[in-house]
Amino acid sequence: TQLFIVQPEALTGTGTVTAAGETTRSALNNFPVGGFIYMEHNLLNEAQVKDMTSAAQAFSYERTGLPLFISVDEEGGTVTRINRDTFDVPLIGDMADIGIEGDLSEAREVGRLIGAYLSELGFNLDFAPVADVWSNPENQVVARRSFGSDPQLAAQMSMEFLKGLQSEHVYGTLKHFPGHGSTSGDTHEGFAISDRTLEELKSCDLIPFIQGIEQGADFIMVGHISLPRITGNETPASLSGIIVTDLLRNQLQYDGIIITDAMNMGAVAQNYSASQAAVMALEAGVDIILMPSDFYSAYYGVLEAVEQQRISQERIDESLRHILNVKLSLLEQ
Repeated sequence: TQLFIVQPEALTGTGTVTAAGETTRSALNNFPVGGFIYMEHNLLNEAQVKDMTSAAQAFSYERTGLPLFISVDEEGGTVTRINRDTFDVPLIGDMADIGIEGDLSEAREVGRLIGAYLSELGFNLDFAPVADVWSNPENQVVARRSFGSDPQLAAQMSMEFLKGLQSEHVYGTLKHFPGHGSTSGDTHEGFAISDRTLEELKSCDLIPFIQGIEQGADFIMVGHISLPRITGNETPASLSGIIVTDLLRNQLQYDGIIITDAMNMGAVAQNYSASQAAVMALEAGVDIILMPSDFYSAYYGVLEAVEQQRISQERIDESLRHILNVKLSLLEQ
């Protein structure tokens, strides 16, 4: 269960969750997941969010002695879950504008500002920054969310943003490996295909991730983009051993946590069942499955795959090692 980060509703089976009470406690006792991701509808005001996140953490410590990853998509600009109408948080613009200004200290300061209010609310993991290089002008998915089209600048800005978050004890996540900036499709809707070769990726899209790995990034999110010229088919990167294990783990020698993009997005959910997708992701070498389209079916699917020895115990243990490394360092903070 540590291999999943889910929306609280996916675990409790209730309507919109805005508190963590007995329902959450008993669900966590039975299925001690690795973490929760909260959306705007879960976050009403400061006191409510603090109560909810601290109660959820208390239940997790009681059950496993480990913290939950309390996570959110808070990039600044257009992708933000903390509503400024009800929360006293600074207005953060698009990363594209910071990229245009080219001021590295501003990227760090923005990361620090976001980290400060997230930490205050009880979050310890942010699915940001977008480390994609915006290399295809037709790509409107990451256009305003990326630091721009210069891979070196995108790399440096992403690292500064990460350092800003970390200075406030919030982990950041480089996304969307191996680079969503060259696709024209949107993985929220269905397959998004990049026709780049590995050499082309290495000269552009991978640069921010390579620098992040060199500087000890703790989380990398793998996108659902299809790279047929590398994998030979349209399998999304998040489910591909060629991308996750051969490229990210072995060639780039990354030893942190690999998390999928949300698994309820069209590129995965329209083409694979929740259990199929979860099993494929773990087989590919992923550590954490984010927001499966059906948590219970994904969890039991993985359990069955381990029992049938389709997924080895060693593969699961390797993911647990990555997860526990980070959770134990959270305990020390």
